[in-house]
This record gives sequence, structure tokens and C-alpha cells, in this order.
Amino acid sequence: MDETGGECVYRDKWYEVECAENVLVNILSRLPIKSILVCKSICKHWHRLLSSRAFIDEQLLWSQQNSIYIVYPFMDVLMELFFVDINGDIVKRLSFPYCENFSPITIICSFDGLLCCINYPWKANSGRVVDDEIDLEIRICNPVTKKALLIPKGSPSNEKPSIGVAFGPKINEYKIFRFFSSKRISLAKHPSRVNRRQCEVYSSSTGSWSVIGRVPYRPMHSSHSPLGSNHVFVNGNIYWFIALDEDPLIPGSILTVDTEETFGTINLPGDVTEHSYLVNLKGCLSLVSVHDEDEIMNIWILDDKNEPKWELKSRDIVPFSNDECVEFVVARENDLFVITSSQYYIYNSDHRFWRELYLPRMFETNFPVAFTYAESLLSCGGRIDPRIEYISERSI
Repeated sequence: MDETGGECVYRDKWYEVECAENVLVNILSRLPIKSILVCKSICKHWHRLLSSRAFIDEQLLWSQQNSIYIVYPFMDVLMELFFVDINGDIVKRLSFPYCENFSPITIICSFDGLLCCINYPWKANSGRVVDDEIDLEIRICNPVTKKALLIPKGSPSNEKPSIGVAFGPKINEYKIFRFFSSKRISLAKHPSRVNRRQCEVYSSSTGSWSVIGRVPYRPMHSSHSPLGSNHVFVNGNIYWFIALDEDPLIPGSILTVDTEETFGTINLPGDVTEHSYLVNLKGCLSLVSVHDEDEIMNIWILDDKNEPKWELKSRDIVPFSNDECVEFVVARENDLFVITSSQYYIYNSDHRFWRELYLPRMFETNFPVAFTYAESLLSCGGRIDPRIEYISERSI
């Protein structure tokens, strides 16, 4: 009798929780996405609740407040992703095959659980299949829901395109900016490349490309990112480096564009090397510049309250020798995740403290990248789209 009565009381209490949907949403939103997807199959009520926009937004908010790093150490045909927490421990490993016959693929950005991935398409050349290095396939992917959207092909180009992604202003909206060199025939004897530089933008709200037109600059190609240009998205703006005229490997200034498709440029401080990176440090555009000879790392923050002005936040000695090349840098709040040619570090910019991560030897690198990551239920296309691919997952 007591057990039966206790069970009834428990059921009544749980029924009250289910009826108070805000309480249930708060509880379930803290579960991993894999568990949430299982919960959706429990009953129709839970499926409706967990598919609602309110729940998706609540889960994303919780995930943003508990973000981690996603590390892709070895650019290859098969994407093997590692989820690393703020303590430097691997919490999940995911093999993420998209489809067969892919050339090596890389990740260029991460935002609200979505990744933008690019690779060279294949083409026939003299009876052989080779990479088409003047074009890029672009996919928006959600690794935990195992979905991806192949973005429609852009305009033909004479040169390798450059890509950047802006997110917002609404949740699950994004724009992809693609810089290309027009193939339009010119009657001039020596047509200027500057005149052929154009930009087009893909909008998730329309599902199509629109050509903006000619642009005076294009992002520089980084030696650490063979498929495209490193860029960062901060407070509604995308930022890329523009190469020096004298040296294509050294940044000379910054190209910027907002979600309204307005372009501009920003001068850099006189402290820039080949191993320089733009990051989002605590919501501010920041410049990380590593000087190999002096084994020094400088961090500059852009103060743009009135007019753009760079302020030196810190100047610190790096814990590795100049034999190690800095391959990639990303910021999470006040920390920098630094990948060198042989090691991984987390640097706290407030306390100026370096911490070496002892990750497994499986972390052999080949154009490694890392990003802050907050898993989510967001759709890859910003809406239900028949072109979304369902991707098989092989967890190890």
C-alpha cells in the first residue's frame, strides 16, 4: 500500500512538472543534444516541446554559457573532430564522414553549434580527377544532429575564392561572403585584376547568391589555411587581413564588412608578423602577433568607442622555442587556445598564465584549426530545407 501510494505521489509530482513547461524546458535544455534527441521519441508532448523554438533558444543559451573547444587537428577527407573542455580534457571524439569522393575538407568558422566547412570540388583534367583549386564547395554543418547543407555553387572565378561568414541578426540567420575574380572578358590589352575583384553573398533567408559587385580589396590567403582566408566574426562584423603589397604573407591592414554588406578597412598597429591572428577576445576584435625570433606574443585590442584605436593588452614570453611554428589561435572569453607545430596550449590573457595541454599522440597535425563551440539544435539552412543531407556518424 505504501509503495503504491508513493508511486502515485511520484507520478503526480512528475505530472505537475510536465504541466509546468518552463520548468521542464529548464531541466531538459541542460542535457547533451544526443540525449535530447532520444527524449523527443518518448511521447508526443515531449516531441512537440523539444521541437519548439522556445526550447531550441533555451538550450542554445545554456550551451553558450558552457561553451568548449572543437579541435580539428588533421585536415583530411574524413573529418575527425575532438571536443575539448576548458580544462583541456577531451570529452568527446567524433568521426564525421560527409560523403564519398571528397577532397580534404577544413573548417573555417563555428557559431551557435554550426560549422562552415569548405573543400575543393573535383574535376576531370586530361583523363584524371583532380582538385579544382579555383572553386570551393561550402557546407553548413551541425555535427551533433548529423546534418549538413551544401550551399549552391557560386559565380565562376579565375582565382581561388575567399570566404567569410556573418551570423545574425536573428538566431539561425547567416550570410556567406565569397570573394572571386570575375571571368568576364575584357577588351583591354592588359586587364587589371583589381577591376575583376568581386564579392557575392549567400543569404540563409533567401537560399541564393546575389552579386554585390566590385570590391577594392580581397582577403589575403594565409599560409596556415590552404583553402581560404582566416577570418573572425565579432559584434556583427567580419574581419579579414589584407596582405601587404610588398609581402603577400604579411598582413598590412584589415578588411571589414557588416551584415548590411557595408565594407571598410582598419589600420593595424606596427606590430604584425606572418604569425598573426584576428580573434574575438571577450567580445572585442583583437590581434595576436607572435614574434618567433624574440619568442614574444603581443595581444592588441581594438577600442572603437569613438574611432578605431589599438591598445596593447599584454606582451608575454611564449613557453615554446622559435623552432615551433604557431599554426592557429582562437579565443574563448579571456583565454587563447594556441596550436603550435607540436603542442597545444591555453593562455589566460588576464593572469598571463600559460598551460600546456597533454593531449594524446593521435593529435598529429596537418593545417590544424580550433574554434569555440556550443552544441545546438539549430538547422543548417535556417529553415526546413530539402537539400539538407543526413550524415552517418561513426563514434569512436
